Order: sequence, then structure tokens, then C-alpha cells
Amino acid sequence: MLILRSTIRFPEFAAGVDVSTPLAGIVGLFGPSGHGKTTLLRLAAGLERGADSHVEHAGEVWQDDTRGIFVPPHKRGIGFVFQDSRLFPHLTAGGNLDYAVRRASAERREPTRDQIVDMLDLGSLLHRRIQDLSGGETQRVAIGRALVSRPRLLLMDEPLSALDLRRKMEILPYIERLREEMDIPVLYVTHSIDELSRLADHMLLIRDGTVAAQGTVPDIMQRMDLGPMMGRFEAGVILEGPVVAQDPDFAMTDLAIGGQVLRMPNIDAEPGTVVRVRIRARDVSIATEAPSGLSIRNVLKARIAEIFVEDGAFAEILLELEDAALRARITRESVEELDLVPGRNVYALIKSSTIDRRLIPGGAVRSPSG
Repeated sequence: MLILRSTIRFPEFAAGVDVSTPLAGIVGLFGPSGHGKTTLLRLAAGLERGADSHVEHAGEVWQDDTRGIFVPPHKRGIGFVFQDSRLFPHLTAGGNLDYAVRRASAERREPTRDQIVDMLDLGSLLHRRIQDLSGGETQRVAIGRALVSRPRLLLMDEPLSALDLRRKMEILPYIERLREEMDIPVLYVTHSIDELSRLADHMLLIRDGTVAAQGTVPDIMQRMDLGPMMGRFEAGVILEGPVVAQDPDFAMTDLAIGGQVLRMPNIDAEPGTVVRVRIRARDVSIATEAPSGLSIRNVLKARIAEIFVEDGAFAEILLELEDAALRARITRESVEELDLVPGRNVYALIKSSTIDRRLIPGGAVRSPSG
């Protein structure tokens, strides 16, 4: 458990921070820019001094102003990956790793330099100058430098924000490998729902320096009341389910979701492998009768649980499946013309091509409620 309590002054406001979050896998800190996500990382690292601060990691007090306790940053066992790499330009990529190895914790034997080089595919970069690396390669080296110091906690402050889309897609699989292979908890700051849904297990929604909501990523994503804070255009849900069939003739994969079958473009996985999928509300349509003659592959039986009518043209609808939920973003006109009300049985239509997905090696099947 990581506990952060402090009163911190921001340019536009002061906030009483009170955070308690489990430390396992990747914990995402999500919210608008300037609302305190990076400040929370700096507080955990000992780089931010608020008023009456208390910082505790896994039962060890790192800071308690009332008792005069302050463990300096270099003794907290923290690795930090910034938006910019902050690598030493006078050293090669390998030299940057070696610098961190010399300062690695003697109490922890893993991960080793060789493990990190292999996991991040850094072997071909070790003898190159930092100036000769691409943006994605530079960030991989920066992540490697943080990891070879054998941290107890890894802090990542929007590590992909300076990269273009292609570079982001290149580096995301390496962060996924970190999540799956390294027994190091991560606090990951992002304002990208794409990164959050792909990487994080647990999330904190940060607004005005405080935690507006926290929980598993699927739980938070399906909450209708958090829509304005999550961004209406990218709102949706995250579901997890096992592969039940592969169709090699058409390169399609079937998942068990909500007691039904969700069909999507092929993902290379054996039956039983758990896959996480993200389905945006804007990609879900609603029919009141079973449709036919459609190119849309997914027609799921659902029940309307809640309707949130906005001031403009749109409404958001929460749909219940057997043990899962979907969100649909449609026009208010459609709600009225189709006579959509809570409790009505409908059909949710989802194009296979709009589904984002990733494997969860060794994952167990979980419903959105965790």
C-alpha cells in the first residue's frame, strides 16, 4: 500500500491530498493536465514538500512531518521515468545503464542488467550515442536505466507524451512486458485513455489535486457519473474474457463476454487465454429488435440500466449484459424515437473492427465489478 497525505499549493488552487492505493502491477493516475498527477509522483519520490506531509510505502514511513521523519529521495528505492528521457548525453546507452547499476540497491538482486537489456531489446543500442537514438529508443533506454537500479517502486510521468503515434505503438509492448515480467509496482501518469486501458490494472482519477475516484480500470470506465472527467468522446468500457474459439478461415477470434460471444479480428492466443477489450461508447449502436442482414458481427442481448441525457445532442446509455456492462453514445433524438427507457431489453451492435484488445498472460476471468 502507498499512502500519500499532504496539503499542496498549485498555481490555481490548494488541495488536501489523501491517497491510499494498492501497489501491484500498474496503477494509472489519470486526469486533466495541471491537476496534480505529477505532483503526487514527486511527493512519493521526496521531490515535493507540502504541509504536514505523510508518505508511507509498504508499511515503511518515508516522510512524516509531525514526527520529523524524512527519508531522502536517493534512499527510497525509487526509479523515475520522466516525459523527457534525462539521459546523460556524454554517455552511450550502455554507459547510462552502467551508471545506474553502480547505484543499484544491494538489497535486491533482480532485475539484472542482462534481464533488462533482453526485456527491452536494448542489445543493439548499447554502444550508440544518445543523440543517435530515436525518441522511442531513447525512452526504452530511460526505462532500462530506471529498472537496473532495482527500484522498489517505479514512477512513470507520461513517458510516451513526447512520442508520435508510431513511436508510442513501438514502445507500448515493452511497457506491457514490464507489467507482466517484473515484480515492481508502477505508478503511471497519463492523460491518454488508450494507454490507461491497455496498461493499467488500478486507477486514480485525479481532479483539482484530489482523488475523484479510484478502483479497477473496468469499474471506473463504466461509471456514468465520471463521464465529464473521462472525456465524452473516448468514454467506454473495458471487459475481460477468455478466448473460446478461433476462426482461421476469416482470421477472427471469439471471446466469452457477459454470457455471450464477442467476435473480433484475430488475436494470437490459445483457447482459455484471457483478453482485455476496450469498447468505446461511440462505437455501440442500439436496436430494439433483432436485426438481420448486417455487416456488423456483434449483436448482443442487453438491458438498459441507466440513461444520462446531456445538454446537447447526445445521450449516454449504460447497458447490462449477464455479468458485464457496455456504454452506448447515441443522439437524444434516437432515445426518444426508439422509446428507450431503463429496464427495456435491447440489442447492442458493435463493429468488430472498432474493438481494441490485448492479451493478459496468466490472467483470470474477471467481471467489470472486479
